[in-house]
Amino acid sequence: MKKLEALEAAMHAVEQRGENYGDVRENHQRIASLWSVVLGQDVTPEQVVLCMTCLKVARLMETPKHEDSWVDIAGYGACGAEIADG
Repeated sequence: MKKLEALEAAMHAVEQRGENYGDVRENHQRIASLWSVVLGQDVTPEQVVLCMTCLKVARLMETPKHEDSWVDIAGYGACGAEIADG
């Protein structure tokens, strides 16, 4: 997969996830709120993005040629940028 193909796939995935799960900020805030309860400490939406990215990296350590994980990392980067932008 070429880099622009990966970015296009990530863009498509992010758009599709938005249709399924709603606004990226609201969705990651919802996840952060749930994780805060489970972990017993405050978790931010930005930390959710970082943790989900780490999950994808951990999977790539086992299967480095799995294109979907690379695409997802690009998508999480885009989501993180939007969340950080406020």
